[in-house]
Amino acid sequence: MTCLDHFSLAGKTAVVTGANTGLGQGIAIALARAGADIVAAVRSDATQTEQAVTAAGRRFHLIKCDLEHAGEAGRVIDAAVAAAGAVDILVNNAGVIRRSDALEFSEADWDAALAVNLKAPFFLAQAAARHMLARGARGKIVNIASMLSFQGGIRVASYTASKSGIAGLTRLLANEWAARGINVNAVAPGYFATNNTAALRADVARNSEILGRIPAGRWGRPEDLAGAVLFLCSAASDYVHGIVLPVDGGWLAR
Repeated sequence: MTCLDHFSLAGKTAVVTGANTGLGQGIAIALARAGADIVAAVRSDATQTEQAVTAAGRRFHLIKCDLEHAGEAGRVIDAAVAAAGAVDILVNNAGVIRRSDALEFSEADWDAALAVNLKAPFFLAQAAARHMLARGARGKIVNIASMLSFQGGIRVASYTASKSGIAGLTRLLANEWAARGINVNAVAPGYFATNNTAALRADVARNSEILGRIPAGRWGRPEDLAGAVLFLCSAASDYVHGIVLPVDGGWLAR
């Protein structure tokens, strides 16, 4: 076995939330190309993701869900096991963002982000871990954090709170489950060109400010996240627990 063999996901099944577009789509495709079958837990159509996954020779299963609703997390994992037979990997990628000055921030916008970005990932991880432990198999859980897991940001109170919570939750779950064969880690994307950052990229002044601080000199692309997530989903990271790995073009180093 070579070092590269440790990165193979052959025979594994990965659940990826929000896999229909952006970072989630890029992650799902990368995991499929590494050998994993994909269960996409999404709110809307994921035809493009399905086409790319099947083109890689892997099976694709679709589960429609709205993670803002209570009880969806457990249902997603149950449905994934029913469809694919097992769940080896969970990538908690789905997220929402709401923008408003803190003085004007609404309770509805607070609740929406906390439900999808923090509550759902916990209960998805809980359900996945119960399944993994019942099988007696190793498992990998990767949460998608943010630069706002480290920084405060502006006008995104619920997003910052949820992503700061994801960093803490990642460490807590790692502490509880590492000795039981489940790795829990997180990846923190920097400024990536996705739907969530469309408003920032459209703001000429803000776009210039952001690019001026990124040492790499550009916005990230979904494929830039693939290697980090693949590492944390594979046997190559079996002794890695509770980290939040920035993939940010050097943003935090600045």
